[in-house]
Amino acid sequence: MKLNYLLLDVFTRERLKGNPLAVVMKADGLLDNQMQAIAGEFNLSETVFISRPQVERHTAAVRIFTPKVELPFAGHPTVGAAVVLGLQMRTSAIRLEEKIGVITCVIERIDKHIGQARFALPVLPEEVGAAPPTSAIAATLGLDPEDIGCGELKPGLFSAGNPFYLIPVRDASVLRRLRLERRGWDEIYPFGRGSIYVFTRTPEEPGYDLAARMFSPGMGVGEDPATGSAAAALIGLLSRSAGSGQTEFALRQGHEMGRPSTIHLQLRMDDGKLTHGGIGGDAIVIGEGVLDLDD
Repeated sequence: MKLNYLLLDVFTRERLKGNPLAVVMKADGLLDNQMQAIAGEFNLSETVFISRPQVERHTAAVRIFTPKVELPFAGHPTVGAAVVLGLQMRTSAIRLEEKIGVITCVIERIDKHIGQARFALPVLPEEVGAAPPTSAIAATLGLDPEDIGCGELKPGLFSAGNPFYLIPVRDASVLRRLRLERRGWDEIYPFGRGSIYVFTRTPEEPGYDLAARMFSPGMGVGEDPATGSAAAALIGLLSRSAGSGQTEFALRQGHEMGRPSTIHLQLRMDDGKLTHGGIGGDAIVIGEGVLDLDD
């Protein structure tokens, strides 16, 4: 069995920036354990496998794997897969069957290697548990308790398909000096895979409203350069202080790793209720190859 694959950088238009992604094409013949093993071989934060859809009017079915586990949904694989298919098929709308549901992506072609994808969240974010005490959070991040919190924003546990502990910090200088303490991590962050999204507002940075860093030992990921599913969960927390109508945010992630990424968030509030959440970003194809799985 030989399978073509593409390598992309997602949430960026620059090669060797953003979040790397492997996209394996025509993966219908692969078993679950083979997909997991291939994702481990690539050893990127996520690998996407594209196959024929179950419903003819949809574009493709998508499976998403980290080096250790399969995910029902993730943002940078969704953007990357949609851009690949949009560029190949020269279409402006892509419908992907993911474990979480069908996601419709709007595609804009920038050039033959670069595209932009935007999509409405298939599941709106919800609070799914309580955050740990501030003192415990601070200890895991090498911070003082006074560093935790950003204005009215307080820590929370939200999910839009994948759960994240959302931890606001005072400013970008605090974000830069995080020093993780892994001892006791599973006890302090017991829900899901213990993934945390540390973020802050950036009023002093032109072009950006927010900055974030993501860590997820349970997914087989140390620090992730750009995490769409965490940004999707963050929409739930941001909605608590959002006014009526539509609000958009530009979020930077990965800068502390040397992999600068930009994620666009969108939310809409009607009568005090979150009625829409959206994620968008760019992706660039940087390479291609063939997996040779023959004995």
